[in-house]
Amino acid sequence: QVQLVESGGGLVQPGGSLRLSCAVSRRFFSIISMDWYRQAPGKQRELVARITSVGRTNYADSVKGRFTISRDNAKNTVYLQLNSLKPEDTAVYYCAVEGATTWNENNNRYWGQGTQVTVSS
Repeated sequence: QVQLVESGGGLVQPGGSLRLSCAVSRRFFSIISMDWYRQAPGKQRELVARITSVGRTNYADSVKGRFTISRDNAKNTVYLQLNSLKPEDTAVYYCAVEGATTWNENNNRYWGQGTQVTVSS
């Protein structure tokens, strides 16, 4: 069983910073990508940032230059550094991992439970 546990969310003023962490409970045989999504009230879930197995990163246009995704393979953890936060960044942030846990398993997408980020003065 795979568990993804996010942490680091909270209330921050506009212009502030947060660092989200997502700890993955087990090693994967292969990983396609590790992602951060977010979902604001009344809106669809959107991809915020992605880091692939070879370290390539992609960002939503709305967060480019402000958010940074990274991973620590030794700790089996993916991070999202959020800088210059804006009220429109307010959402529940979810991490996701796409990959296979064993050599004979199809790729699946696993989700965390989400962590709330609120940007408000």
